[in-house]
Amino acid sequence: MSEENDNAEDQQVISVWVRDPRIQKNDFWHAYIDYEICLHSNSVHFTKKISIVRRRYSEFVWLRQKLQANSQLMLKLPELPPKNPFFSLNNAQQITERMKGLQKFLEQAVQSPVLLSDSCLHLFLQSQLSTSKMEACATGRTRYTVAQAVQCSGLRRFHSEEDLTKNLSTSCDSDSDSQGPKLQIKALAINKAASTPSLNLMGTSQEGILSCLCGST
Repeated sequence: MSEENDNAEDQQVISVWVRDPRIQKNDFWHAYIDYEICLHSNSVHFTKKISIVRRRYSEFVWLRQKLQANSQLMLKLPELPPKNPFFSLNNAQQITERMKGLQKFLEQAVQSPVLLSDSCLHLFLQSQLSTSKMEACATGRTRYTVAQAVQCSGLRRFHSEEDLTKNLSTSCDSDSDSQGPKLQIKALAINKAASTPSLNLMGTSQEGILSCLCGST
């Protein structure tokens, strides 16, 4: 029986890619780059097998700090690419090197059973929450659970409670990229920060909880 369990664990795959850097502008003077994080997995550690979110470097720094604190120094965490005071949004080589370093960090993190048990890692990889809301959710200080935050990631607009319920019961597979993941820089596009909430929910039964997830990016 134990041999079968070992074989099942050996067959579990967790693939994560960091790609598609984009310049985001908060206003005329302030801009930053975020990256698409694509995760494909058949592991029992993930209830959502395919997910895509966008994260910026400062959020990676937050994640590592939380993983370090929560692991209580039981293991040596993978390193992030160092912060470069001369980092330029227009330097393709610097962006590529940072992107590769971020991917290496996540690849090593998802191979650790200790880190895979941390809610902060799952919220980072599979939710649209900001760092403050991820921390609150992971410590049970939100009206929604970690599982709800992950499940609602990628939901767009629903016109009825029936549509909402239907989409809550399925993973957001439609968000997956039809093209194979490629570690390369695409043309940098300047995108304005979204001015509307990521979820526009109608109905009453689940709105109270799920509205907390709106506009969290």
